Amino acid sequence: MFLGEVLGTVVSPVQIPILNGQKLLIVRTLTPDGRRTGKTRIAIDKAQAGVGDRVLCLDEGSGARGIFKDPEGAVKTVVLGVVDYVELERGRVYDHRTTKREGQA
Repeated sequence: MFLGEVLGTVVSPVQIPILNGQKLLIVRTLTPDGRRTGKTRIAIDKAQAGVGDRVLCLDEGSGARGIFKDPEGAVKTVVLGVVDYVELERGRVYDHRTTKREGQA
């Protein structure tokens, strides 16, 4: 699993059947304190996340296929939840209530 930030959405009119009706998100991986790390991924949204949300993602094919109950499904990365806050030893490093999302004043 990893923490990520939703950067945008992907629209693909031609896709494999398991993706029909699914929202695809562009997700950037983050460290727990919010620094960018790793590669950007395309994830299937199962948490109704939006641009600017901090999210919890599963990035493992077998687990992702289990969510869709399809042992042959071509899926790997799934957004499982929208993060309310992240606490480390030094205290709270992220809180969605005090963090502005893209497009907000």
